[in-house]
Amino acid sequence: LIRNMHANGASFFFICIYLHIARGLYYGSYLYKETWNVGVVLLLLVMATAFVGYVLPWGQMSFWGATVITNLMSAVPYIGNDLVQWVWGGFSVDNATLTRFFAFHFLLPFIVAAATMIHLLFLHETGSNNPAGINSDADKISFHPYFSYKDLLGFAALLITLTS
Repeated sequence: LIRNMHANGASFFFICIYLHIARGLYYGSYLYKETWNVGVVLLLLVMATAFVGYVLPWGQMSFWGATVITNLMSAVPYIGNDLVQWVWGGFSVDNATLTRFFAFHFLLPFIVAAATMIHLLFLHETGSNNPAGINSDADKISFHPYFSYKDLLGFAALLITLTS
């Protein structure tokens, strides 16, 4: 049940990410280059996390997916073959690869969280975009204390729900 929820939750997360990207394209958020570029890096990190998680059940599709995708790294000039062997942990996709992918699947979300903070930092600097494309500074309220307390209350409600 938990593994199924984890896999389906990842699919739902990607739906949310694609909707977020579509909104950004529609509103012209790509004009804020720093925020957009960090978002692209964030997408690639999330895709890498999902890929290594996809390999972990170690079925035929997972094995051949790992073999094909990791072999794409061999196209990198000079270091490609060494890079592939490092990711594999040997000369072919094996148990060492599975161990490495499990470690990547555990560690990459922390890197994703850090990149998300950087993404939000750039968003805070440039401001959010809106459909009309007009300056909406007059309609804004400060993040702290209003949204901070709202988020804290929501987190407390979630924590109480999950622990009771």
